[in-house]
Amino acid sequence: MSNRLAVLAQYLIPKQALTAWAGQIARARGGKMTTRLIQWFVRRYGVNMSEAANPDLASYPTFNDFFTRALKDGARPLERAELICPVDGAISQFGAIECDQIFQAKGHHYSSTALVGGDAALAARFQDGSFATLYLSPKDYHRIHMPCDGRLSRMIHVPGELFSVNPATARGVPGLFARNERVVCVFESAHGPWLLVLVGATIVGSMATVWHGVVNPPRGGQLREWRYDEAPVLLRQGQEMGRFLLGSTVVMLFPKGPLQFNPAWSPGAAVRLGQAMASRPAFT
Repeated sequence: MSNRLAVLAQYLIPKQALTAWAGQIARARGGKMTTRLIQWFVRRYGVNMSEAANPDLASYPTFNDFFTRALKDGARPLERAELICPVDGAISQFGAIECDQIFQAKGHHYSSTALVGGDAALAARFQDGSFATLYLSPKDYHRIHMPCDGRLSRMIHVPGELFSVNPATARGVPGLFARNERVVCVFESAHGPWLLVLVGATIVGSMATVWHGVVNPPRGGQLREWRYDEAPVLLRQGQEMGRFLLGSTVVMLFPKGPLQFNPAWSPGAAVRLGQAMASRPAFT
């Protein structure tokens, strides 16, 4: 019952205003106040600072600098796999796309067309393909890396709601990942197209990519799109591609074809950047 009430409350709270306020605090250079906030956050969520390239909490000028902290060299070795896990987090769901339907939680699906902001032609490239949805909790490392080599062709900022994306909300809000604000990154590879979608949430101050910088704010009501045909962006497996400034979820789509996910994977299981995620016979 408590989870149901928490989900219902999200329909009532001013999520956009709350997120804008949180973003201001996260960007503020508050000196000792910022340090106290970071110290509280580390205690509250059990953040492992021994993995951080800079473990000195007092040295971070803003909360965002702390939240998007780099890891020590070698903290996340990359396993030999065609597709590696792009983040630290937990598995929400993964598996086959049934026609254009992506499984969110028991009783809930959403369409690939809705996820990408209404572009049916783009969504059709992933019909009967595969997907993986990974949740980043507050304690996790919040930079996002490439699961495989890719050439960026498009980026689409889709405005939307800012519901929480925790497991309870995923079970309770229909079409959650296609309703929340998101940044859709379209990549091409030698083995076909694939998508990496950064999904926003309550308190997520902004999302950023390495080629663009901060994508949001601004938060308008219109879909925005960038194309990179004239200035290609090439990224290698394991390379950073973006980051959340206050955590959320990534959704990946892959085209039709045999894709075998790591047999150790199961919904709810913890995953780490660099672990083997999937293999495809065509990749070898």
